[in-house]
Amino acid sequence: LAALVAQINGAALNASNYYQYQVVEEEHGTPAFVNILLQDRDIMRAWGTNLTAITWAHAVNSQQLLDEALTGRGGDIDFIEADIVLGKLNGEGEDIPVMAHPPAIISDLTLAEFLYQIMEFNRDNEGEEKGVKLDFKSIEVFEGSLDILDENIPNMDYPIWINADILSGPVEQNKSVPVDPDRFFAGCMRYKQAVLSIGWTTNWGADFRDGEYTEEQCEGMLETLSANNVLSTGQSITFPVRAGIAANSEEQLHRLVAAVNETNESSLTIWSSAGDYVDVDKLRKLIFGFGVERIYLDVPEELASQLDLGNPGNGASTLNCLFSFGFISLCFWAVTSWLKRL
Repeated sequence: LAALVAQINGAALNASNYYQYQVVEEEHGTPAFVNILLQDRDIMRAWGTNLTAITWAHAVNSQQLLDEALTGRGGDIDFIEADIVLGKLNGEGEDIPVMAHPPAIISDLTLAEFLYQIMEFNRDNEGEEKGVKLDFKSIEVFEGSLDILDENIPNMDYPIWINADILSGPVEQNKSVPVDPDRFFAGCMRYKQAVLSIGWTTNWGADFRDGEYTEEQCEGMLETLSANNVLSTGQSITFPVRAGIAANSEEQLHRLVAAVNETNESSLTIWSSAGDYVDVDKLRKLIFGFGVERIYLDVPEELASQLDLGNPGNGASTLNCLFSFGFISLCFWAVTSWLKRL
């Protein structure tokens, strides 16, 4: 027997939770069996836990906010989200990837230093590791960050998400320019361990009541995924959806996630800006309709309290489900790659 072994070191799963993923085939290429070897049964217990209990530090776009997320209130934080633009470090020098949210283009923290500090913290604080979500605000900054990502992502043994708004979305949104999906996916394909967090640009606020992710917009997302061969990779996907709009879109989002789940493990990440109008009852219905094992929740504390999902103060005990999410993605990818060889 000849064995093809895909080591998953550096995956979105903590390496201490498993040994390897192994595909075994007979000498002439006829598949014999697929075997996943796990070191720790906790990974299986983690699957299906409450993703809404995971806690977030949002828009960590300065050194002070990163320090707070890691060492200040960091004990309550599971995931660090930050925005990346092309800008200047402390207002000087050439444009490089820095941590800032448009329209800001000046920061005291570069993407390279941001990733380095989190990696150092995670190496020195076993059991308190933070996941990372990188929100790229333009295709130019994403492509300008590829060398930095190439250097860092293979060394990550903690969750890493790559986020971009790749399509125009609700409500009549024409102010923000989406990140070019073809170029974005072309760059992402080298990071099999990363979760792809892909969404729509949106227009919403306190005075909005009507608006939804339309059937056409959801179909457009599926077509974009298919056209870029994402649905043949098995890579994990989460769809970031704005809370007030998602509450009006339960049927369409169910169909989208169901279609993607035929090939890729997928979920929703519900987010909201402060002051957004949200129909809390409808959003609760959506969350429980999908199940808390399919929904990440990154919303202001006031909205989280109104939702009353029964979550504890922090979700550290549920962080392992992030690792499981990435592990399932890698299994899909490994099986898909193996079948293509037949």
